[in-house]
Amino acid sequence: MSSPESRPSAGPVEDLPAVAPQLRALRRRASLTLEAAARSAGLSPAHLSRLETGQRQPSLPMLLALARIYGTTVSELLGETVAGQDAIVRTGDMEPTRAGGWTYWQTGASGRGMQALKVHVPHGSQGDIVRVHPGEEWLYVLDGRLRLRLGDTTHLLAPGDSAHFDSLTPHRIAAEDPHGVELLFVHTLLQSPTAALCLGPLTGEMP
Repeated sequence: MSSPESRPSAGPVEDLPAVAPQLRALRRRASLTLEAAARSAGLSPAHLSRLETGQRQPSLPMLLALARIYGTTVSELLGETVAGQDAIVRTGDMEPTRAGGWTYWQTGASGRGMQALKVHVPHGSQGDIVRVHPGEEWLYVLDGRLRLRLGDTTHLLAPGDSAHFDSLTPHRIAAEDPHGVELLFVHTLLQSPTAALCLGPLTGEMP
């Protein structure tokens, strides 16, 4: 099983805005050392340091992990301006962002206790990543088929299917079809450094 840092890099630098200053600032705001944050995200300190200095660009799974650890959203990590706590998010305001082959749209407001995204997961990515961390996740398949591993059980979800689970259950997702899978994804954010108990990637094979 490969770790997040051993996967293919996040692709062209132009896929993402300059995130390095935000990554460092938000880590410090969370009162986490480089070593503690890297361990929680399943990265080496050297790799996280390269992300914070702009020598590497993070993939979307990395951004999701870091956002959860820092108690913030991917949009804030990217330095994007999101309209306060407006209850309504208009489709015209949801600009796609691409990272490491993934595409996501911010579908919720900032400053909340959970993050809502619409995500396109390409085929052939993320199937070897097992995650375990505090919180809850909910996902709903919009298009394509999703392979979801929860503990020792693998589920194949079709459009209209959903899953809601405790994130302490080892889990991973993969697109079953060549065109990938599109889903709605909601997860709770870690709101304090004391909650940074993410155990990182684990080993195991997808049946």
